[in-house]
Amino acid sequence: MRLTDIYWHLRSDITRIEKEIEKTIDAQHPILQEASSHLLKAGGKRIRPVFVLLSAQFGNYDLEKIKHVAVPLELIHMGSLVHDDVIDDAELRRGKKTIKSKWDNRVAMYTGDFIFAKAVETATYSNEPKLHRILSDAMVEMCIGEVEQIKYQYDSNQHFRVYLRRIKRKTALLISVSCQLGAMVSGATEEHQRLLKNYGYNLGMAFQITDDILDFVGTEKELGKPAGSDLLQGNVTLPALYAMQQSQALRQTIEAYLNKNGLNFIDMHGTIEKVKQTDAIVNSKKVADLYIQKALQALEALPDTQAKHSLTQIAHYIGDRKF
Repeated sequence: MRLTDIYWHLRSDITRIEKEIEKTIDAQHPILQEASSHLLKAGGKRIRPVFVLLSAQFGNYDLEKIKHVAVPLELIHMGSLVHDDVIDDAELRRGKKTIKSKWDNRVAMYTGDFIFAKAVETATYSNEPKLHRILSDAMVEMCIGEVEQIKYQYDSNQHFRVYLRRIKRKTALLISVSCQLGAMVSGATEEHQRLLKNYGYNLGMAFQITDDILDFVGTEKELGKPAGSDLLQGNVTLPALYAMQQSQALRQTIEAYLNKNGLNFIDMHGTIEKVKQTDAIVNSKKVADLYIQKALQALEALPDTQAKHSLTQIAHYIGDRKF
């Protein structure tokens, strides 16, 4: 089953949200227009708007109100990707050239800023007073997460909690907010908002850990970027932490690369194979599974609806992702 099959019943609303995103990033300047559209056309799961739509079904579902939440959340995510690619000096995103690669760093940074600005502008059309504070707090935390990633880049001496705190800010928080705000703008009860927020947080943690696992076990075709890109860019993820803990030889190899800020050669294919020979992938998967179970537990007290069924299926899908 594909992820899109799970929420196929929302396809018409998702199409409308996609069109709203396209309309929102319409720019009068040709370079901003082309650069913004370039990322949009590269595709993506649009998982954050999907969580908004599904969570909104626990209240009074009104797409005209919901779109003022769904569109900004996807734009915030898109803007962060543009900036990420500059920081990581990434050439590929979703199998396509990144904006910084197709143009340059300056165009990419201003394109990311433009997308962020359009997200904030779109959110102003919502009459939900708490929306703006929650969105701005989420953006602040995302920025802190990015700065923390820079701080610990090429640092082999990291604690597991540093990694978990970083992915909470970079990934889990925006998914959590997507669920929370979808429920909030539809007038769902505060208890349902809380449960959906918790679901989104735990699912977001599992989502990022699974992404980090796939970076070691996926192919370039599946990932849309070279395997081992995280480590090549100096970002130490959960599988690498476990691998260094279990194998002194791997620790020495990875530390030698990181301590030189990635300027010396590393046989990434060989390193990936050695990581697979440890329990690093299995142990990382166990952590992701724990977060999946917590996400499913958060759903238990919600009404038994099609939306709940879809959220449950998405959790299982993310837990079983192969690429």
